[in-house]
Amino acid sequence: MSAVLVTGIGELVTNDPGRGAPLGLVGSAALVAEGDRIAWVGPAAAAPAADRALDLAGRAVLPGFVDSHSHLVFAGDRAAEFAARMSGQPYDGGGIAATVAATRAATDAELRALLAARVAELAAQGTTTVEIKSGYGLDVEDEARLLRLAGEVTSETTYLGAHVVPAGRSREDYLRLVTGRMLAACAPLARWVDVFCEPASSHAFDQDEARAVLAAGRAAGLLPRVHANQLSAGPGVRLAVDVGAASADHCTYLAPADVDALAGSDTVATLLPGVEFSTRSPYPDARRLLDAGATVALATDCNPGTCFSSSMPFVVALAVREMGMTPAEAVSAATTGGARALRRPDIGVLRPGSRADLAVLDAPSYLHLAYRPGVPIARRLVLDG
Repeated sequence: MSAVLVTGIGELVTNDPGRGAPLGLVGSAALVAEGDRIAWVGPAAAAPAADRALDLAGRAVLPGFVDSHSHLVFAGDRAAEFAARMSGQPYDGGGIAATVAATRAATDAELRALLAARVAELAAQGTTTVEIKSGYGLDVEDEARLLRLAGEVTSETTYLGAHVVPAGRSREDYLRLVTGRMLAACAPLARWVDVFCEPASSHAFDQDEARAVLAAGRAAGLLPRVHANQLSAGPGVRLAVDVGAASADHCTYLAPADVDALAGSDTVATLLPGVEFSTRSPYPDARRLLDAGATVALATDCNPGTCFSSSMPFVVALAVREMGMTPAEAVSAATTGGARALRRPDIGVLRPGSRADLAVLDAPSYLHLAYRPGVPIARRLVLDG
């Protein structure tokens, strides 16, 4: 196995707490990768020999972004819906039906090509790990098909048959399908089970329905996560904590009890500010969560309806500008936070033994991610050719 020395790193974000808070920064740094793992990290002056070297000429390096919430397997777009929202029409979750129709009509080859293009977009902006949900099939065959395609590009696949109740189906019948035949077909293709829990929405699932979905998924060997408190302050966050979900995602509307529950648990609050940007909704209060001691992650929620952006740097900039996070907190949430939301100790950090998943910036410091919003300075660093 050949070793690669990456040197000339002006600033290295390791996220290794042994190297100091908040980001374990190393200046004038280098690292050595062997295969897909980090073998050594430290000052460039102390770097060991390697089979080959790559000089980054003073650029900053950080762990690759971990996008722990996305919906990348779909066809069609909803640009007209976006335009309507910019003119004042509120978002209520109902537009998903249009994406379901377009996705069902697409061939495997068409969906595979669209997915590959979106994954390439993520990598071009520094993302090295992505979670992908189903949820645009809403029948047994298509939900399994979307998970099968997602599994071709990531191991972090999520069964989201409980995205919305399709038009023309009774809630009771669809819930039986989601927890029965659909789950049986999808569980072998997924790691996670998710549910859109929103009591104020006729399209989504209430607390009891969501609990049933998560219980059935767990019985089938899947780990829970929850779409929680996006449209209103409801039971989603406390349900996520109660069932030991890895993450409660959105967290747009939080009561004090929700914040306390997250702070006292291992459930990660995954914030998706691109959604608020695209729906004109209030931004989540990241500052309140962080000050309470909750673990926060940032993700794109890349999807055709509420955030058609694959850019983690954009999300970082929004978190700093709109949600009260410092640049260091936002970078940590986009890397280590996402890794914790996926229960992955091997990513989101750069230290011996972790995955050699690297993002490089055409800038001297991680601060430029928020300082230069919209400028394509981040990309995945490929070491194997």
